Amino acid sequence: MPLRTMNAVRLHGFGGPEVLRHERVPVPEPGPGEVLVRVRAAGLNPPDWYARTGMPDVPPELRPPFPLPLVPGTDVSGVVAALGPGAEGFAPGDEVYGMLRFPAVLQSGAYAEYATAPATDLAHKPAAVDHAHAAGLPMSGLTAWQFLIALGHDHPSPFQEARHRPAPLDGAAVVVNGAAGGVGHLALQLAKWQGAHVTAVASGGHEEFLRGLGADEFVDYTKERPEDAVRGADLVLDTVGGPASRRFLRTLRRGGSLYPVYFGEFDDAENAALGVTVTATQVRADGSQLAALARLVDAGTVRAALDGTYPLADARAAHERAARGHLRGKLVLTVD
Repeated sequence: MPLRTMNAVRLHGFGGPEVLRHERVPVPEPGPGEVLVRVRAAGLNPPDWYARTGMPDVPPELRPPFPLPLVPGTDVSGVVAALGPGAEGFAPGDEVYGMLRFPAVLQSGAYAEYATAPATDLAHKPAAVDHAHAAGLPMSGLTAWQFLIALGHDHPSPFQEARHRPAPLDGAAVVVNGAAGGVGHLALQLAKWQGAHVTAVASGGHEEFLRGLGADEFVDYTKERPEDAVRGADLVLDTVGGPASRRFLRTLRRGGSLYPVYFGEFDDAENAALGVTVTATQVRADGSQLAALARLVDAGTVRAALDGTYPLADARAAHERAARGHLRGKLVLTVD
């Protein structure tokens, strides 16, 4: 029997978007408890470009292995093509979406016509949206969910000793920094669903978009500093994070919390003196949480926005767009 092959995007070396190659590779086989998905769309996420570059800024002893050649990507929406031994909950022909194996495997082969995944990483696709919009949901939606709604696992955090515990949102004053991005625009909607009063921080061109998603207040960071514009917040979700995240401490009331998605530089003594909690977590694959998110999408409570879609063969152009930043929602590869 001839070997089945498919179109995929692979890395044979690390570098810029030019290292992404569109080529023919073998179709993977689903193992025990796994599902083979015929991919219709694949979502792009920051770990994709971290892997593409080989994470040169990370010390070698902390750098995860990236065996080459590598098919990047973690987020898919597609159709069940086959089931491995013992896989339950799905049948061939079901439309599904998911974040595959993350973070146990940082790149799971989503940039391809077929991908395999543990059945527990998948959920039935929201019926109200197409595959492109569904593919924009998994990693960003799960990040927002596990920071704000429920962690959903007991794995130790690589960022801190204490377990992350989402704060109550009903009636809370919540600030979302980077609100127009992939995580930010979904976090805004989840916070509103939970009854929060949300201030969105983004550049001015995104104000109408974010108010349309439910933002109660808007801060244009190109015109004023959010740490000067906001006081007395209960919670800041900083989807930008990094060293500058510390500036949001002054926006919080005593007893408030700061959640940097990309962990920044903080001083425990300063946090204690201010009476605030700084906490983060590592997003993990969770099909049950994606099923709950799908119900919200089908109800019209949450919607995924797309900054742009690109054919699989144009993955390089999609990565070049990501490098320019200032995204409104998600970037997605479509697979014919």
